[in-house]
Order: sequence, then C-alpha cells, then structure tokens
Amino acid sequence: MSEQHKLPHEQIVKIKLNDEQMRENLSNAMHTLQKNRLKLIDEKFNDWQGLRERAKQAKNNALMSLDERLLEFEKNATKNGIQVHWASSDEDACEIIYELMREKNISKILKGKSMASEEIGLNHYLENKGLKAVETDLGELILQLNGETPVHIVVPAIHKNRYEIGEIFKDKLGSELESEPEKLNAIARKHLRDEFEGLKMGLSGVNFAMSEEGAFWLIENEGNGRMCTTASDIHVALCGIEKVMQSFEDAATMVHLLTPSATGQFIPTYNNIITGPRKNGDLDGPKEVHVILFDHHRSDMLAHEDYYEALRCIRCGACMNFCPVYDKIGGHTYQTVYPGPIGEVISPNIFGIDHTGDILNFCSLCGRCSEVCPVKIPLADLIRKLRSNKVGQGKNPPLGANMLHHNAAEAFAFRNFEKIATSGNLWRFSLSKAHYFNWFIKSFKNTLPVVKKWSQFKDLPQIKKNLYKELENIEGVSCE
Repeated sequence: MSEQHKLPHEQIVKIKLNDEQMRENLSNAMHTLQKNRLKLIDEKFNDWQGLRERAKQAKNNALMSLDERLLEFEKNATKNGIQVHWASSDEDACEIIYELMREKNISKILKGKSMASEEIGLNHYLENKGLKAVETDLGELILQLNGETPVHIVVPAIHKNRYEIGEIFKDKLGSELESEPEKLNAIARKHLRDEFEGLKMGLSGVNFAMSEEGAFWLIENEGNGRMCTTASDIHVALCGIEKVMQSFEDAATMVHLLTPSATGQFIPTYNNIITGPRKNGDLDGPKEVHVILFDHHRSDMLAHEDYYEALRCIRCGACMNFCPVYDKIGGHTYQTVYPGPIGEVISPNIFGIDHTGDILNFCSLCGRCSEVCPVKIPLADLIRKLRSNKVGQGKNPPLGANMLHHNAAEAFAFRNFEKIATSGNLWRFSLSKAHYFNWFIKSFKNTLPVVKKWSQFKDLPQIKKNLYKELENIEGVSCE
C-alpha cells in the first residue's frame, strides 16, 4: 500500500479485527502451518538446534565478509555467462529491468514469486511506463487479479479461502464458479499457460546465491518459477545482497531449514540451481541470464551494531506463523511489504522508522518469534530496541529516526519509568504506593498517554494496596 493511501493504524486494526472471515481463514492456516512444522521437526530431525546454530554461523560468516562474497560472486557468475548488475536503490533496480525490456522490445514480463520485486515496487513502476508484469505464482496471481498486495511473505493469499478465490476467478477470469481446489488450480493453469505462450522475459527472486560457484538457488512448489526461468529467452533474477552465501554447502544448510520452517515440508517440490544461460547442446533454458544485486539500505543495516542480525533472515515466515498478533490482524494491517515480527525489524531499517515505525506497536514481546526463527534472529530484542529509538531513547537510531516527532508527555513518562524500573529501591517503593494513583488514573483515563488507548477497549484494573507483595507471591514472577 503506497504512503498516500495508508490508513491510520488504529483504524485499520479495527477493520481487520472485525473481519471475521479473514480471521477465521488466518487462524486455520496458521495453526496448520504450526502443527506441520512442529511435527516435521520432531519426526525428521535429530539435531534441529545444531542445524540452526550452523546456519546462523554460515550466515554471519557471509555477512561479515560480504564485500568479498559479492565480488567473488560477480567474478564467477560472469565467468559462467551470467550478466551481473548493481543497484543501490529500489529505483535503480526497477530502472535496470525497464531498460532491459526496452532494449529487447519486450512489453510484458512474467514473474515467479519475488518479495524483492514487491519491495522495489516493480509492478507499479512498469505499469507507469506502459509495460506489464504478470504474476504466475498462484497466490500472487489471486492477489493481482483482486488488486491486493501479499498478506504473507511465503503464502501471499493465505487470508483467502477457496470460496473467495472461486469468486475472484469468476469475476476476473470469466470462469465458472468453482470451489474445489483441483478445479481452481485448473482454471489458474489454463490462464497461465496462455500467458506463458511466447514468453520472452521471466523474472524471479533468489533464495540463496553461492559466491564460490557463481550460481544461485531458487526453491518453489508450483512449477511456475521453473517456467519463468527456463521457458523464457531472458531470465532476470532480483537478489538482495544479503542473499549471497559463500558455498553450495552453506546454501544447502539454509534450504534444510527453510522449507520445514515455511510450510512444514521436508524438501521443496522444485529446486532450481541456475548456473548460467543455455549452452550449446542444451535443449532448454534462457539465452541470457541477468542477476541484479541490489542494496536498498542493506549496507546501512549491516553497519548497524543493533540490527545487522536481521539480515540473516531467510524469508521463511515462521515468525509470522507463530505470532499471536499477526494471527489476529493479518499482514495487510502492517501496510508495508514485510509484515509480522521480521517486518517490524527490517521495514523501519529499509523504508525508514519515520514511515513504518507505527508497526512496532504490533508486538506483545512474547518472544515466540525469537524462539522459532531458524537462523536465531533475536527478533523480540530488536523490536524492543527499535521501540526505544522510536521514542527517542535509543543510542544508535536507524534510518529516518531524525524525522520523528516525539510526544513530549510520552517521552517524559518513559524516561521516568526507566529511572524507576532500573532502581530496586524505587521499583519496590513505587509498587507499594501505586494504589494511591487509582483515583488519578480513573479521573484522567481519557487523556493520559497509553492509558487512554487501553481504556478504549478494556476496563482499567483497580490497583491493589499491596501490589508488590502480591506480585512476589505469584509463582514465576519476580519484582526485581
């Protein structure tokens, strides 16, 4: 959703919370993904935690030597016949694709699933130039037909059930109204086969690139990605610079974690390892392969001591699948390309905390995202740091922090809370005297920061006289 069309977050939260069908669809899907993942890990993996640690180290090693990895990839990929392009910004990446289409006199590009293309706004960019980008992933196709953006980074149309999809196909494709998955797939297949006929340029993302081999790895479940990469004359791959690993073995470690975490599958249906364009004697494959290595503030994140760990993300979506907030409000509520816990960390760093900082409110700090992240990104800790930066208390703020306007009353309240919460004596004293403020909170509940939002939806509790002692008596709770 573009900046000019964003709704106030409080408004869109209310809309989504009242969308009973969406919440039911999401709940059913999220619980299925959770169960599949947990069952697979229990039955198929002997040392899941050890695999996570190896993946974390492999990713860190690649990130800490990223300059070397990128140059090595360019050298070896070029040797393999792949044309490597560099893009600093989202607009640079879009411009490279546009120029390739213009040079080859191509008016339509078919896309495999690519969150990178969503990030750079490729579809709208090409549309404004009079060109067309057609989604071929089933979920992305459904959303493109319906004029929506992805709700999830792995399963983009997870908020739609088969009856709603049948209505979309009937209205947009002129098909018979169907609701059986096999028949819906047949409708999509026929539509896409017509699009694939005469395909000249296909676009994909990149799951992992291997610098030593000068190749890149794509995984998918539908076969459309393979069509985009092999049936086209020209294959263009969008690759964020953080996707470049050192070796095939490192990338294989990531794939072993990615599909179980994303969909609960042991292995993906299709593994496509692209090593270059068609060679003499090959029966298929593109005549040209182009890779666009784009930055878009990733270098800034890598240099940031607080947020570089988020670049380990392998886009599995597990943090969303287990998030109790995402489960209730869905991905569109975030109004940014990357929703969920990982979106709360990377969106402020990529698009600016001044534009996307509101999504930091969509977190209960329960820590489930950190527990399930296959590459051990401490998401809850990073969200907490971003919240500190958002209210002006952080020591090393991210992109856009200088554009934030802080609420003076809120800043005053948090400064004093920090002072009290970090002093044992003040903390004990405050809890023991908190009941004296019952009348004040009740009287000014509609004007006090934080309290006024709480009181819109819940009754304010009566603070007990001996709050400190009461909390101390609760099993597992410490007031220290």
